[in-house]
Amino acid sequence: MISLNSADLVALFVAVAEAIEDDKGRLSELDGVIGDGDHGVTMSIGFLAVRKALDGLDAAGEAPTAVFNTAAKSFLGAVGASAGPLYATAFMRAGAAVKDKASIDAAAMADVIAAMAKGVQDRGKAESGEKTMVDAWLPAATAAQAAAGSGSLATVLQAAAVAAAEGAESTRQMVATKGRSANLGERSLGHIDPGAASTALIVATMAKAVESPAE
Repeated sequence: MISLNSADLVALFVAVAEAIEDDKGRLSELDGVIGDGDHGVTMSIGFLAVRKALDGLDAAGEAPTAVFNTAAKSFLGAVGASAGPLYATAFMRAGAAVKDKASIDAAAMADVIAAMAKGVQDRGKAESGEKTMVDAWLPAATAAQAAAGSGSLATVLQAAAVAAAEGAESTRQMVATKGRSANLGERSLGHIDPGAASTALIVATMAKAVESPAE
């Protein structure tokens, strides 16, 4: 797959929604250790709302930016707190990154990942090392940008997926200093941040969805 059109992008969101739904139990269990225990359910609600909204979108007649904007509004409408504003901002930034583009190639996808990472970081006012989803999103963005020159959509997303997974795992060795888990202090050490875990799942699902034997 060389690039994604709007219909392909909708299919990507559907794949992510299904992956989150399948893994929501594990994500909530991770959150139960250092948070409220509802991260998986919250993410599931958000992405199911996105899927429903995109089902009503005439993807063939819309540009990718419209898909991202629809996703942003529906996610925020379904999840008003916590991850809602973070992902709404991420999707809006992604939409802006591909404004006026009819399709998303390798370079544009790298820009999408970078825009989403920056959106999450800006909205959450988080920095690397604070044990949040930013610790997975920022490495993913860096890896995606580094791989953009390959010209391969699959290569960009695979690089991002590997980096996101490594970033999520790295949170196990961090003491939370942001969000509710920060209240645990040293007790948060040894546990993966659930937001970073869901980030890794999202990017891995995107990578798997665009895998091509030709690449």
